[in-house]
Amino acid sequence: MQLTSRQQDIINIVTSQEGASISGIKEHLSEDVSIPTLNRDIAALVSSNCLTKIGKGRAIFYKISSFYKVFTPLDTSTYFDQEPDYRQAQTSFNQEILPLLEKVELFTAGEKEHLKALKQEYQDNISDYPKGLFQKEFERLTIELSWKSSQIEGNTYSLLETERLFKEKEEAQGKPKDDATMLLNHKDALDYLLKHKGIAGDVNLRLLEEIHSLLINDLGVGRNIRSRTVGITGTAYKPLDNEYQIKEALEGMCGIINLKDSGFDKALLAVALISYIQPFEDGNKRTGRMVSNALLIAEGICPLSYRSVDSIDYKKAMLLFYEQNNLAAFKQIFFEQIEFSVKNYFR
Repeated sequence: MQLTSRQQDIINIVTSQEGASISGIKEHLSEDVSIPTLNRDIAALVSSNCLTKIGKGRAIFYKISSFYKVFTPLDTSTYFDQEPDYRQAQTSFNQEILPLLEKVELFTAGEKEHLKALKQEYQDNISDYPKGLFQKEFERLTIELSWKSSQIEGNTYSLLETERLFKEKEEAQGKPKDDATMLLNHKDALDYLLKHKGIAGDVNLRLLEEIHSLLINDLGVGRNIRSRTVGITGTAYKPLDNEYQIKEALEGMCGIINLKDSGFDKALLAVALISYIQPFEDGNKRTGRMVSNALLIAEGICPLSYRSVDSIDYKKAMLLFYEQNNLAAFKQIFFEQIEFSVKNYFR
């Protein structure tokens, strides 16, 4: 919903007062409006999940909804003009984020309908797709996902160099050996997911560790839940550093994902929360993207290549979730990539 300036004022008043009645909102508005006009604005904010209505009759008051807290758009350009240590950011793991994401609706009714239509379009596209052609198209998606997912992590291979590595087994000259290994590990992980399409029917720690192990093979990275502190470049946010707390957070995350009915909900939560919890010493975002794709594949949804994503925009969207627990920017990326994949693969 695109808010008017008055509706944004209402949001600001309710936020500052941690809840307000209609009379309280009217009293603090910068312009004089009639009660019927104010009622219409507030009704629109309630129907769009910005405000929650509490109580009955004269005792009615309004609070900021959980949905708005998680998905209100933030001005990323202004936010990232400030250095990490000067941003008003959360610097530690928020224990309330899991219960919040369990109860909040991740997509609006309109978004759900569009996602449902995209899933059906993909199912229609592959219903009579020749097996050999499907394998070839999945190979193309694999190359592009492996390249983009690795590029987000600083890999120096180009898309064409990645294609040559996969098809001709030829490493790029002058590039680190680990770059080639990282790319090939993505291929192994995706091949594994295609072979075991239902593996993510139930998400658990074993699945996370299994996919992580495939992605960090031969890269000198520990395979188990970390027991040491990790730092994240570009942010003052520090994830949990206690192995038992990390496992508890992961188990909570798995429980929430398994309770969701929609594969889109499951996939969005997985890619965001695995990155937020940072359960491994390295390879967390890669694992999040791959587990997310495992969930999409299990639900008969086209996996995401992230090919058209700008890596800086991706990182900024993740940092906003780390520091503000705000998923708006990342949900937009996720939503756009669902559409991109359906429109560009298996046509």
